[in-house]
Formats: sequence, C-alpha cells, structure tokens
Amino acid sequence: MISAVRFNGNPVVVGSSRIQSRRKTQSLLLISCAKNGNPSCLKGAIDKYWRAKFDKQLINPIVIAEEGGAPLLPEKPRKRGVVEEKGAQVGRQQMMVLCGFGYWVQGFRAFPWLALNLHMAHGMKMHPSTLQLVQNSGNLPFVAKPLYGILSDTLYIGGDHRLPYISIGVFLQVLAWGQLALISSVSEALPALMACVLLSNLGASITEVAKDALVAEYGQKNEMPGIQSYAFMASAAGGMLANLLGGYFLMKTQRPSAMFQAFTALLAVQLAMSLSMREESLGLAESSSYTVLRKSIPESIKRQFSDLMVAIRDESIYRPLIWIVVSILAVPVLSGSIFCCQTQSLNLDPSIIGLSKVTGQLMLLSMTVLYQRFGKNISMRKLSGIVQILYAASLLLDLVLIKQFNINMGIPNEVFALCFSGIAETISSFKLLPFYVLIASSAPSGCEGSLMSFLASALCLSSIISGFLGIGLASFLGITSGNYTSLPVGIVIQFLAALLPLGWLKFVPMSLPSAEKERKIDTSKRRSRNRRAGKVVLRCIYPDRQERQSDLQR
Repeated sequence: MISAVRFNGNPVVVGSSRIQSRRKTQSLLLISCAKNGNPSCLKGAIDKYWRAKFDKQLINPIVIAEEGGAPLLPEKPRKRGVVEEKGAQVGRQQMMVLCGFGYWVQGFRAFPWLALNLHMAHGMKMHPSTLQLVQNSGNLPFVAKPLYGILSDTLYIGGDHRLPYISIGVFLQVLAWGQLALISSVSEALPALMACVLLSNLGASITEVAKDALVAEYGQKNEMPGIQSYAFMASAAGGMLANLLGGYFLMKTQRPSAMFQAFTALLAVQLAMSLSMREESLGLAESSSYTVLRKSIPESIKRQFSDLMVAIRDESIYRPLIWIVVSILAVPVLSGSIFCCQTQSLNLDPSIIGLSKVTGQLMLLSMTVLYQRFGKNISMRKLSGIVQILYAASLLLDLVLIKQFNINMGIPNEVFALCFSGIAETISSFKLLPFYVLIASSAPSGCEGSLMSFLASALCLSSIISGFLGIGLASFLGITSGNYTSLPVGIVIQFLAALLPLGWLKFVPMSLPSAEKERKIDTSKRRSRNRRAGKVVLRCIYPDRQERQSDLQR
C-alpha cells in the first residue's frame, strides 16, 4: 500500500518495499520519478507496483523520499539494553519516592493549618466571617497557577523544567512557616500573618503545578494513566497523619508555634530531596524541540499560551471542566461559621475536630484505592452523579450536630463529630479525582503543566468564590460569633444548592478515555487516510482496475 503521494512540483521517490521472490530471496524495489512529472517514468513505476502487488509479492508499504536522498525506510525499533532497563527501573523508583513524598507533604499541610485556624479563632479572637475571609483570601496565589504552568512548560532552569520549580515553591514555604514559628510578633499581627499565609500558598501553588505536570508527563511517557490515583493516595495518607498528629500536639502542648517548626523541618527535607535529583535520571530528558523555543522567552510563552487555548477549546476538555467548576461554585461554603460553632458553642475540643478529619482522610484513601481498582469500569457520568448526591446528603450531617439530633439518638457530640464531621470535605475532595485523571490523559504533549495548572486554578477560583458566597450568606442570615441560630438555615441552603449541578450532568463524558487508546485511534485514522490517498492516486491513472489486473496476468 502507498503511505503518501505528493504531486506539488517536488521530486517524488517512491520508497522501498521488501519483496519475497519464489526463490525466497529479498530485494529492494526503488521507483523514482523526475521533477515536474515524467509520464513514462511514472507509468513505469505504477506498472512495477501493480505487478508486484498482483503477484502477491509486495508485503510492506512503500515509502516516500525526496530526490537525491536516501529512501525513508521504516526504522527498526531499538531494543533496550540491560543498562537502560536498570536505569528506567531506578528512575521509576526515584519518581515514586519524589512524588509520593511530595504529595504526602502536600496532604500534611493540614497539620500547621489546624494550628493556625485554632490560633486565629482562639488566640486572636477572630470573627467567624473574618476567619473565613483570611482562609479564602490566602488562596488567591492558587488562581495564578496557569502562569506558573506556562513558565514551567517553556522556561528551563539548569536543563530541567519541573524539579527547579518544586524547589522554588518549597523554599518559599520554608520562609513563610519559618517566620510564623520563630518570630512571635508575625503570628500576632494580622497583616504580617496574612503576608505569611500568601507567601506559603504561593510556594504551595508553584510546587503543586510542577508536581502535577511532572506526574502527567511521566504518566503519558510511560503509559501510566492511573498515576494520579497514586498521588491522591499519598496526599490522603499525609492528610490523615497530619490531622491525627495535629490533634495530639494541640492536646499535649497547646503551642501552635511548635507545629509550625515541625512542618518547617519537614519542608527542609523535601527541599533537599528535590535539589538532589535531576529529571534526566527520571527518564525525562530535555526535548530537542525546546532548544529553539528557549531562544526567545516571550515567544515561547506566547506559543505555550496559544497551545493552552487550543487544548481548552477541545470539547472533551472544556465540557467536564465547566461541570466540575460549577458544581463547586454553586455551593456557598460555611466552614468558618461551622468551625466556630463547634469550638465555641458546642465546646468541642480541637483535638476531636482534628481526629474527625483523620476519619475523613482514611475514607478518602479507601475510596481512592477502590476507584483505582474498580472505579474506572463505571461510567464517569454515573459516578459523578452518585458522588454529587452523596456530597449533598453529607452536608446535612452538620445540621444533625448543630440541632443536637444526635443527642436524642444517644450519640455524644464528640463521637458524632469524630465519625461524621469530615465526610463532606472527604467526598468533595474525591469528586475531583476522575477529572484530574481525565484532563491528565487528554493533555497534549508539552502542555501538561499549563493544562493541569489551569484545571487547578479553575477549581481554586471556584472554591474562593464559593467561600465568599458563604461569607455573604452568613452575613445575610445574621450569623455571628455569639449567634448561630440561623446556621441550620444556611446548611439547608447548601444542601439544595449542591443538587443543582445534577441538572447539567450531560457535560460529563460517559467514559474515561486512556491516552494509549486515543493514540491507537489516531494512528489508525492516519493509516486509513494514507490508504485512501494511495487508492485515489492510482485509480486516477488507471480507472479500470480490473482491466489492468487482467492485462498484467496475461
């Protein structure tokens, strides 16, 4: 079969095919054509092609080459040597350690944040709305994730473009939490504390962008589309241990600064680990295509932004992205008011709240393992609908605790909060996993960082807006630090709002395509087009194929 034929005035050389003769010997068939088309030469080439075809001796497709050059023969796949196999195995182990520990630290950020929330609520006596405002405003650096992703895709530092950004982000976090741990005046003044929160989240956002891009790029190259599930499990394990140790630390020491110091030491270990590795050892050597791009940074950024816009316009990307963003945006968050009600009105110990999050993280870890094992066989649309309904129902558990229905059932507040308070947050986190896997599998090569950071930025922005809507709802209902009588009404509004995204569930795809499946489909389409192109050209020259065959047989 003919792979491709071009009649554009350029010389065409129809490349080589191995021919098995009746004597079981092989020879090379080369057919060349002069520039601007030589009819007799072209006719002779076609004659030889059809004779070989109808004698059933042509077994490989012919290949096009330029005049004066060597035929473009298919390259034989090069087998990996023992050294390369060992290097790939070592790189895989380093990748698992680096990303596993990195996502574990990302989940462990709940450890210092539990202490910071308690410090702001009790040590600084913040109003519930002010506490929630600090929490949501501190997340603003996450909105700029697409910028970090574009820089990571285009701007190399020391030959690498993922690990240096992880190191920069971790270093910024060390500066922020180190100041909160060592300088007491910083943690007591709201402007200084807010600056440290912004700096910490800036570093965390840069680190997360680089890690997500590294995982997506590594997963595509090594055909591991489920590696995001491994990252979720590591993050869930870190969050579980963070809340478990956080509750214990607060109960024994009552010193948030000690927790800040411990987390700073952990970040220092991550920084040393990221600085000691190179992407080449992970099997992610620098692509030669970036060498030209790096000559002009503005042009590279502009081109990367253009590629990102093209990727986002893909229907398989923007439709599920719209649904997951709106499903978060539609629900006003009352986390600050609920936290203050639990600690001030119900007098729950902060350690109980921390342990309740341990239960939630354990559930998240179990759900992630089950999804990795069985979830990919379930329709993504059906799974998203079930998870959204469960999330809406879990919001009513806070209503049960605040109205003290659990006391009527003989369940103490501590036991109920320990078992059920973290379920809503757990389900909302798990809801994101299928969409991370979908976007990572659909990300074009070279655009992994930009697309994954855009997803994270969109999710973060929707969470911030949802938090501000919650602040407005709390103010409208008159919820204050001494008056929580209207909080049940706000929880019911949350429940109804969480059911709204079920109305446009059609935006979620039915199935979760893998990168390998899509690659095979594209290859099949290209081969089909090449076969059709060859048939059209040959039939234009010989419209009567049956007559030509009979002539050759005679």
